[in-house]
Amino acid sequence: MANRNTQGFGLIAAGTLGSTPATSGQGKYKIDAGYATTIYNGGAVSSNAGYVIDGQTTDAAILGVLNGIFYNAATTLKPTFANFYTQVTPANSEDIDAFVLDNPQQQYVVAIDNTLAQAGYLETYDMNASAGSDTTGKSTSTLDHDDTSADAASFRLLRSAEDPENDENSAFRSVVVVPNLINLQKGQ
Repeated sequence: MANRNTQGFGLIAAGTLGSTPATSGQGKYKIDAGYATTIYNGGAVSSNAGYVIDGQTTDAAILGVLNGIFYNAATTLKPTFANFYTQVTPANSEDIDAFVLDNPQQQYVVAIDNTLAQAGYLETYDMNASAGSDTTGKSTSTLDHDDTSADAASFRLLRSAEDPENDENSAFRSVVVVPNLINLQKGQ
């Protein structure tokens, strides 16, 4: 039996380590006004020189997961919210506010792109390249089964998600991960 999922759906907040209350709180950061890479809602982000950047495919420490953006539109000068970032020209070349789920103990449900043996649990993995819908803004990225390490990748795979339609022997099944490498240093 195949999984209901036929593609990824990015990272979806789902509880915290230690079964503490999951508020899915978010921090406000900046995206440089000239940043040219699209970051989809549910996509991992990192930082560079104090700005949020795409963090999907690197072994770099992540800051968290993008939840949305805010900027003043250049043409209308009106406040504009969006659930994902694509290169925009904000008014007065001001930076864009990025809202990031940044709790270092936040767990996420994500689809993995291939089958996974029990020995693959508690290993670390990176995400596949940024992908998503420019209509909905939602990420379609998956956990990259082939980009694994004992401890050097961005997310640690904890367990299979409690989804009754999860087929353990098929691609795109839902799993639960937690950030492994956290970026809390300025300029990293």
